[in-house]
Amino acid sequence: MRKSIICALIAIFACNISLSAQNTFAGHYTRSLHDIMETVAQRWGVRFKYNVDTTGLRLPYADFRVRPYSLEETLTNICKYFDFNWWKQNGNLYKIKPYEYPRRHVEEGTKMLAYLSTLYSDCQQHEARRDSVRREVRARLGIDSMMARLVPCKPVLGKKIVCDGYTVQSVTIETLPGEHVFGTIYTPHPDRVTRRRWSKAWGTTKYPLIICPDGHFSGGRFRPDEQQRLGTYARMGAICVDFDIYGWGLSEQEYGANSHQTDRAHVIQALNAEVLLNYMLDSHNDIDHRRIGVNGGSGGGSHTILLTVLDDRFTAAAPTVNLASHFDGGCPCESGRPIMLAGGGTCNPELLSFFAPKPLQVVSDGGDWTASVPSLEYPFLQRIYGFYDAKDKVENVHLPNERHDYGPNKRKANYDFFCRVFGLDRTRCDENKIKILSTNDL
Repeated sequence: MRKSIICALIAIFACNISLSAQNTFAGHYTRSLHDIMETVAQRWGVRFKYNVDTTGLRLPYADFRVRPYSLEETLTNICKYFDFNWWKQNGNLYKIKPYEYPRRHVEEGTKMLAYLSTLYSDCQQHEARRDSVRREVRARLGIDSMMARLVPCKPVLGKKIVCDGYTVQSVTIETLPGEHVFGTIYTPHPDRVTRRRWSKAWGTTKYPLIICPDGHFSGGRFRPDEQQRLGTYARMGAICVDFDIYGWGLSEQEYGANSHQTDRAHVIQALNAEVLLNYMLDSHNDIDHRRIGVNGGSGGGSHTILLTVLDDRFTAAAPTVNLASHFDGGCPCESGRPIMLAGGGTCNPELLSFFAPKPLQVVSDGGDWTASVPSLEYPFLQRIYGFYDAKDKVENVHLPNERHDYGPNKRKANYDFFCRVFGLDRTRCDENKIKILSTNDL
């Protein structure tokens, strides 16, 4: 027993000598990642949470990577050796994560927008860049080859459900051979007095149309707040259409549970929106082609931006809780195809700026990556809209005390926007009138 203890102590002593020797000039001043991170934590009084495996990792020139004047620069110097990245969480907690190509720090977004701003100083230069980037986005997305394979549109419509001032009807359309888009159509169903009032106010008996790509909120298009938003739009006088994102809802039954984690999700979701838009415009003679909107939140906001790039028929847009110069979305349905490499490098604010001078609303909050919108992305958009003398056509509704969701205040902002730009009937904005239907109903 005594001999084994002595051997163990000798081994530990020898190991310590070996490790100490590595923290020398000859050993490239190497320390374990665990040790240097402990030193950093103690120096700045912070904590670290790891989404990476640090077992056995060692860092050369570890202490020399520390910047006594900046925790953030210190973390950057340490993490980049392992292709990790750091993110500040709540309070003094920092998360160490693998490198994520769609996610950057706000400072990088600031530099990107500053660079992009040097590329154009008037609307002519901006439009030249717009046309070039749009073409490349289409090519990188691969949507034109998909559009060429579309089958003839033969929609299957579900039973029309009559609610208070609107109707709800499911729609299924075969897109590519053996593949389908599953959606819901919300249509105004006003009484005669309301219809006459709208006709007089609008100068037409036709309705606006709003395409509503969905995000990653639990429940998809079946969730209550989605029904409340689209049902309220319909009560106020707009036809609305939403649809399952790729591999969610009924689409999951067709493609499989893991299908959403593929780059195909990116192009198919854009394709589905285009198919539904074409179907609605071709088959409904009660749609006003001058008032075509697009509105979605989170991942649906990313697709709202993409659709403004792909289709000039949209005349108003309201991406909600998604816009950032330093975050492209991350999910394969937002970042699966490398569209942000277009034009030598772009980002969602620039893609959205190509919508100028059409009416645009950006909704942001203080609890996610959109916290920077009022001071960074919105001024960038204002500058571009200024090229067209249309600064009054772009707005930002910022909710600093809210987090990432599609809550009542976000929906209210959207209602107010479409009431102004499409002339919807504000007196009929009442979510209490919306009937929440079951998944089977939809």
